[in-house]
Amino acid sequence: MKGRLIPAALALAAAAWWPAAAADLTRDEIASEVLATMDRTADPCQDFYRYACGGWLDATELPGDQSRWTRSFSVIREANREFIRELLENAAADPGDDPNRRKVGHFYGACMNEEAANARGAAPLEPLFELVAGMGETHPGEEIVGRLHRAGVDAFFGGGALPDFLDPDLNIAFLVQAGLGMPDRDYYVSEDEKKQELLAEYEKHVARMFALVGEDAESAAAHARDVLEIETRLAGVSRPRAEMRDPEKLYNKIDLAGLVELAPAIEWPAYLAATGYPDITQINVATPEFFAELDKMPADTDVAKVKSYLRWRVLDRFADQLSDDFVTANFEFYGQKLNGQQEIQPRWKRCVDATETALGEVIGKLYVDAKFAGSSKDVALEMIGDIFAAFESGLPGLAWMDDVTRGRAMEKVEALDKKIGYPDQWRDYSGLVVVENDYFANTLAATEFEFDYDAAKIGKPVDRKEWGMTPQMVNAYYNPLWNEIAFPAGIMQPPFFHKDFPAAMNYGGMGSVIGHELTHGFDDQGRKFAPDGKLREWWEPPVAERFEERAQCVDDFYSRYAVAEGANVDGKLTLGENIGDIGGVKEAYVAFAARQARSGGEPAVAGLTDEQLFFVSWGQVWCTVATEEYERLQVTTDPHAPARFRVMGPLTTNPAFAAAFQCAPGTPMAPAERCEVW
Repeated sequence: MKGRLIPAALALAAAAWWPAAAADLTRDEIASEVLATMDRTADPCQDFYRYACGGWLDATELPGDQSRWTRSFSVIREANREFIRELLENAAADPGDDPNRRKVGHFYGACMNEEAANARGAAPLEPLFELVAGMGETHPGEEIVGRLHRAGVDAFFGGGALPDFLDPDLNIAFLVQAGLGMPDRDYYVSEDEKKQELLAEYEKHVARMFALVGEDAESAAAHARDVLEIETRLAGVSRPRAEMRDPEKLYNKIDLAGLVELAPAIEWPAYLAATGYPDITQINVATPEFFAELDKMPADTDVAKVKSYLRWRVLDRFADQLSDDFVTANFEFYGQKLNGQQEIQPRWKRCVDATETALGEVIGKLYVDAKFAGSSKDVALEMIGDIFAAFESGLPGLAWMDDVTRGRAMEKVEALDKKIGYPDQWRDYSGLVVVENDYFANTLAATEFEFDYDAAKIGKPVDRKEWGMTPQMVNAYYNPLWNEIAFPAGIMQPPFFHKDFPAAMNYGGMGSVIGHELTHGFDDQGRKFAPDGKLREWWEPPVAERFEERAQCVDDFYSRYAVAEGANVDGKLTLGENIGDIGGVKEAYVAFAARQARSGGEPAVAGLTDEQLFFVSWGQVWCTVATEEYERLQVTTDPHAPARFRVMGPLTTNPAFAAAFQCAPGTPMAPAERCEVW
């Protein structure tokens, strides 16, 4: 029942040559790297992405174990992995007496024990398979689904704890559509040839996996058809991903009696009892139409087909915790065919990731103790202050906003909470039991521990000290329900930020990230939440209408971008992130210009003005190589536009960019018509 906040994270990715953030950098080292990353022969007014990143793009080969490689996120993430690997290997070799050290050591060590996993094969799945086999005989279906959900198996629907949209100090249960093996409903219902080809490959993959657990070819193929039949039905009543971004349509609060009325054929008390939380009564159903259709399935779906589906959901969930034949088959479909990744990541990388998933804040504390310079908090808070001031200074110039709404926007900025680096209070993992040399058992235990941690919040007050990301994550987020922004320690590194960077680079990189998250409070989702986090209309109606007109301009503009023929950016799906990018870069530039007016100084990089360096720094954060398969998947499922469009989109809307590079009106980077919201 693990839930997630409305997507509002920047979802950044991480810097090859840069040393640790605490290390010293000379002016010449910084300038040399900036210039080497660029292609100075490109015209910045024609293709700024090439101008900012061309040198790096020419010199960078996509690693075989990656489907996307970004100069910022990917490289920082790999450096973090290497550091965490050393911590985990030391803990595995010498667990010591500290209980948290023993947990991470045993978890990582068990994951790395490939020989033990191979010896067990699919045997760890037998108890769950037996549970499914008893459906309709020894166990009702609702009890089975409840127990599978607690084990992390995505079957039929999903859910989790979230603050009540109208009472954000209280956690309630959110139920939502789910249960698909493909990344999105579009793969089942789209007429796109590429998606149809992948769906056919998926059916073969399901049959292959059933064969690996001992089924003959004919039975495996038949059961795969059962799976596709049920998943296609679920996809047909699943709300399109872009529509899942509207918080007003997601809020449909009912009590348990209302849930029973919505879907009376489902034994909800039996389901809740099986999860271990029979007393849950405060419930929001995000997608009522999905559950209304789900209610029909017990009467008109063959139980044998449901068993095939549930067995598949179990197998799909735990394939990577089994023997090499399952791991390889899983990678060959999801890694190679869906993402274009050429080779599987080394086991140690996968085990670092798995340990972080299970014990994220334990590792986070070790990471912060070794890696995060405390002074970074002070620098970040200073930049936040500058950028907040820039946002507020821009409000009077927005002709489409009236004074009443403008004043309320100021109130929301002033009420916004800021989290930097890491939590003030670390999570308690004492209730999680981790054993030696049993990776599957540890994964199951960690999943159930996380389920209980989440479900136990329902009906209780919200803990606003909690973080939505671990400290080592290279990312940032805005939470509309708590009206807060958070910047984990992991992102406070080059190329986003460094204590020795010139202001143009810190503001162009980290400053634009800060502005991005601030602007999320006023994008098409965030603007619907008041300063206290409640979902309510706090805008004057004519102002809201004018906002929607400007948002539609952004939607239309980004929808013109395409990664391949027939694979355009979804302007509605990416709208919030695009508004965040446009506003973030603008606010960071205004803050930088104000700082320059105070401080002055010589240009930091020869051949570039500091104003140009600001925009180059933004572009160089996003230098990326990726497979076509990955980008096709991205424009279907990701609320973020592909990297090159995240560079160019915000700059084409910004007159300061055109002035900095003297771009003539009508050139690609200075179009005659611009979209502007904030």
